[in-house]
Amino acid sequence: MSANEPILPQGAGYGVVVGIGLFFSAFMVCLTAIQARYTGFSPKNSEEFNSASRSVKPGLIASGIVSAWTWAATLLQSSAVAYKDGISGPWWYGAGATVQVLLFAQLAAKLKLNAPHAHTWLEIVAARWGTFAHLVFMFFGLATNIIVSSMLILGGSATVTALTGMHTIAACFLIPLGVAIYVVVGGMRATLLCDYTHTTVLFAIIFVFVFTVYATSEKIGSFSAMHALLAKASADQPVPGNAQGSYLTMRSKNGLIFGVINVIGNFATVFQDQAYWQRAIASRPATCVKAYLLGGLAWFAIPFMFSTTLGLAAVALRGDPDMRVLSPEDVSAGLPASAAAAAILGKPGAAALLIVLFLAVTSATSAELIAVSSILTYDVYKKYFNPTATEDQILKVSHAMVALFAIVMGLLGLIFFYIGISMGWLYEFMGVVLGSAVVPIAMCITWKKANKWGCISGAIAGFCVGVIAWLVTTSALNEGSLTVTTTGGDLEMLAGNLASIGVGGIVTVVTSLIWPDNFDFESTRAINKPSHEKAPPQGPPSMDDTESEKKRGSTDVSLEPVSADDAAAEEERELDPVALNKSFNIAAWASVVLTLVMLIIIPLPLFFAQTVYGVGGLTAWVVIGMIWAFCSAISVVLYPLYESREALSVIGRGVIKDIFAKGSGKFTHPHSESTV
Repeated sequence: MSANEPILPQGAGYGVVVGIGLFFSAFMVCLTAIQARYTGFSPKNSEEFNSASRSVKPGLIASGIVSAWTWAATLLQSSAVAYKDGISGPWWYGAGATVQVLLFAQLAAKLKLNAPHAHTWLEIVAARWGTFAHLVFMFFGLATNIIVSSMLILGGSATVTALTGMHTIAACFLIPLGVAIYVVVGGMRATLLCDYTHTTVLFAIIFVFVFTVYATSEKIGSFSAMHALLAKASADQPVPGNAQGSYLTMRSKNGLIFGVINVIGNFATVFQDQAYWQRAIASRPATCVKAYLLGGLAWFAIPFMFSTTLGLAAVALRGDPDMRVLSPEDVSAGLPASAAAAAILGKPGAAALLIVLFLAVTSATSAELIAVSSILTYDVYKKYFNPTATEDQILKVSHAMVALFAIVMGLLGLIFFYIGISMGWLYEFMGVVLGSAVVPIAMCITWKKANKWGCISGAIAGFCVGVIAWLVTTSALNEGSLTVTTTGGDLEMLAGNLASIGVGGIVTVVTSLIWPDNFDFESTRAINKPSHEKAPPQGPPSMDDTESEKKRGSTDVSLEPVSADDAAAEEERELDPVALNKSFNIAAWASVVLTLVMLIIIPLPLFFAQTVYGVGGLTAWVVIGMIWAFCSAISVVLYPLYESREALSVIGRGVIKDIFAKGSGKFTHPHSESTV
């Protein structure tokens, strides 16, 4: 069999896409049943469906962030960049997409302070700046979801087709439809629990690839062998713009250009993607900053180690009879990772990559489905069509919007595939059209002086200038030729990305300094605010209540309320302005320092040193990545289990009661209050 033919049978593709999709649907049904019977949270409640009653603890939120931020591009594009630019690619991909999550911790803190009951970030825009601003920024929000979703489907379908021969049309539609089933069944909390299982499997398979490539593989199997193969590849095909043409250096001009594009584009897809706001909304106020800092740092290890392993292995195995010959189109489609996995481990490697990719695509797809459903439900249906919508109506519309956007995702993937747009092209393009709204949105949530018309003008002007700069640069560098290939060049995309975010930010800040607003955020704090507070339970406290209060007063904030009513009361207790301002200051200092470390202090000295690493340097590079990956796995796989030990104990006791005394395990509120 030729290395360029699918290594797995077509049935394997359908088996993974349909079979695993149905498995997680069944798993979600079970989780939902357990949740409804043994806890006080019901997914039939719209608040629980869309925001998990705003009571999720930091470990599970961090795991959800890791899962939602692990796109097809995280695994495929990072490996493609490593394949093109060498070891600088994994660093610039990982660091360039980590800092946005770290900096988002500041917005998460401000969200809890300035709009604690909002369902979407667009509700905040509408409350502060009115309908026109709401519609303008809704364009950017939905455009973000459309581009992200298209990348997920394009990357996923391209790899499934390359590995199994499954038809692209089938892959484009079956991937999102399978996910839609379990999202509709379970809602936000169950989706986070599925995200946790995805993240667990993802780390397990990454460790399999890492130890196979660097320890046991007959084709590579050691750091010295990898170094020798990369050095040979550098001699055979020197990398343009790299020090000595080597893959083993951080001195990579194209790597640095990609890093800048990556930073700008991912600011847009984090700050404007409802999926990240959704997790901030679902988190407990006292721990939302911790969740985002933990999630951001944990996520870095995934693209860094995955691409340092399979991206570099694809370079090292060039010319190997089992290695697929990769064209520039294959690289843009993100196929180096799948080619390396199949060459190193054969069919088991291809199957493992297919599973890990499918889990990455489905977890990120579930985040996008819930995000778009929330926007269409609260910012379109409730705001413009039925302001007095009941909870049942909101829940029905939420379900319908999940199903609708799943179909739209399939259509988008199909359209881009047939017009020749790849995942890699979209990945670099997203900052051109989305970057202009980053600063206006951040200012809306955090800065009382942000001028309404300055922010709107900045977003629109930046969009127009970004597109113009991108097209003009393409025309100038390619003798007037405007094609998919020429418009996708690094310098062309860099010009559009810089113009978009730069003009948007400058117009926003300058106009706000000249004509400052003086907004007090009272109208945003009033969004969806409960009309009355629930009275605390009457009567003397029990021993359990006393213990619970002692624990709440301690530094341990990992305890979870046992019902939706308790969650609401706990949220009100944690919405302390002094504590939230302190959280914001911690987030600001931590995120800024970590951003400087990851984008300047570590990579730039290595870039200017022009060092080409020997065996020892490569060994240190990979071992540090391995240690980081192990720490990440502990923080988002083991830590959530530890912090949920009480909830797991309650569920376990309920199950045991049902086994030995049928019907006695059902959850009852400690204070005999009715639950929703």
